[in-house]
Amino acid sequence: MIKITDINKIYKTGDIEVHALKNINFEVKKGDFVSIIGASGSGKSTMMNIIGCLDVFNSGEYLLDGIDILKEKTENLAEVRNKKIGFIFQSFNLLPKFTALENVELPMLYAGVHYKERAKRAKKALERVGLGDRMDHRPNELSGGQRQRVAIARALVNNPVILLADEPTGNLDSHAEADIIKLFKELNEKEEMTIVMVTHEMSIAQKSKRIVTFKDGEIIEERLLENNTI
Repeated sequence: MIKITDINKIYKTGDIEVHALKNINFEVKKGDFVSIIGASGSGKSTMMNIIGCLDVFNSGEYLLDGIDILKEKTENLAEVRNKKIGFIFQSFNLLPKFTALENVELPMLYAGVHYKERAKRAKKALERVGLGDRMDHRPNELSGGQRQRVAIARALVNNPVILLADEPTGNLDSHAEADIIKLFKELNEKEEMTIVMVTHEMSIAQKSKRIVTFKDGEIIEERLLENNTI
């Protein structure tokens, strides 16, 4: 699903160079559930932005579902992101004046899907995350956990090959956090959804199948987990 080979990322500020990623080699197979963990400045967010085609790298190779990202034209990357990747953010990124249903429809609007099909697929996605009875509610009428579920439904609605979750439980209380991680595990185990999650909390990372630890722009450890439970 994802194959990253010898990726380097350098940021330049005047004469100063910051080597954010150093010769990274990283693979994610279909049906995997990977947590990327590390301290602030470790390179995990840069790695996530590159995986999500939101940032470019200086050297190396990135294959996403067989597509060589470096060879894709800039104007094509937005289409790749919309079709291949579902994004989930800490801050939900929902439009406050839109209902849950309308928020979930947005990616399909950009993809040119007919309005009847948009509504049908958005309803199905909300039912998929347990919010079939909250479709007409606006974000301020929903709890934090429910808002994140709307965001997950929006990420799923275009049937992406991979979900990228950036600190998805960072704004949630412990009960909502457990519910969201349980939902991720159900999507992964029952539907074989491939998930890559960035988190700074080891307790959250331990709910995945594999933990990749970053430090100073390098992968210092990869660990498989067995018999992980909620």
